[in-house]
Amino acid sequence: MLQNPTGKERLGLAFLLGMLAVLGPLNIDMYLPSFPEIADDLGARASLVQLSLTACLLGLAAGQVVVGPISDAQGRKKPLLISIFLFALSSILCAFAPTIVVLVVARFLQGFTAAAGVVIARAVVRDVFSGRELTKFFALLMVINAVAPMAAPMAGGAILLLPFASWNSIFYFLSLIGLFIVLMVALKLKETLPPEKRIPSSVGSSVRTMGSLFKDRSFIGYALTVGFIHGGSFAYVAGTPFVYQGIYGVSPQVFSVLFGINGLAIILGSFIIGRFGGTVHERDLLRVAVKIAVSATIFLLVMTIIEGPLALLVIPIFVYMTSMGMVTTSTFALAMEHQAHRAGTASALLGTFSLLLGSLVSPLVGINETTAVPMGAILFTTSFIGAVAFFKLTKEKGVDEEVWLEKEG
Repeated sequence: MLQNPTGKERLGLAFLLGMLAVLGPLNIDMYLPSFPEIADDLGARASLVQLSLTACLLGLAAGQVVVGPISDAQGRKKPLLISIFLFALSSILCAFAPTIVVLVVARFLQGFTAAAGVVIARAVVRDVFSGRELTKFFALLMVINAVAPMAAPMAGGAILLLPFASWNSIFYFLSLIGLFIVLMVALKLKETLPPEKRIPSSVGSSVRTMGSLFKDRSFIGYALTVGFIHGGSFAYVAGTPFVYQGIYGVSPQVFSVLFGINGLAIILGSFIIGRFGGTVHERDLLRVAVKIAVSATIFLLVMTIIEGPLALLVIPIFVYMTSMGMVTTSTFALAMEHQAHRAGTASALLGTFSLLLGSLVSPLVGINETTAVPMGAILFTTSFIGAVAFFKLTKEKGVDEEVWLEKEG
């Protein structure tokens, strides 16, 4: 089994795991430019179209809870192959959806099956890496992962420009991506969880494993921190297609560019953690990121209330997404360091909290389509609660420093 690989092996693994990790963001973001078209074609209100995003997020959350423990018991490769193949099929179902209700159901199935790529990619990282290398590689993976939110809406907007293309075409494309990932996993991914390290598969054992994680105050603190800050960002994901295009009147292609720019913000945040994590403790970097998130969303909320110019929405959102890149990278490293025997389940819980919250806030931004205030209010509230979770529940710096010194030693 690979352990802290270097050189070509490391780059190859990064590319393969990057493909798995981006499946979730592609699934969420690629169809965003088509929201207005879906609403017109299926005769649905904006809030109902946003419900399809909620369904996808719920599917991603539920799928991680199911697939994470299964991968701890059965290994990483087999559950991954089955799930991604079913993702390709569910994408076809989305493309053929005749009503918004069918689309919502199909999007849940799509999210449920895509979850395997997200949760198992993180579990494989923990299987293969440890200590400082865990933080560095996950930062690299997050940089790759950040390209998806940047490229996905642009790709979706480009597909809509093709002759005879429609919103359905985006889901055909996602199905092809799923089939390609199945082929690459079958040919390139080695099993990273040997039989002797697997947890027996049963409902009882899964419940006990999750229960032990819920009793770990520090782990839950980090999970809630990333859960609220990352989860709140889905208010931006669901809200900007209508805010940018409906209120500020930009085209689907300009929206795709504005949305995609924030992928650079996530890359920047992940790079900061990867670059400075060896000299500055991850918890200190996380503390800075949390404060930045709260400050940026306060400014954003004020701009939405006074109906400020588009640029004064785009800038604080970019800053907020930079902090989110820092938060997602550092919380993973801090929360997963001591979860070797239950990495799949721990990875599932880390991802589930943010997705569950995202599924709740996504429809709320469409309550009033004439103002961006709901989006600004949700982003500020979730960032503030995430900051409270970080400062109240995670370990004190002194305890973390001991762990860090052990890692460096």
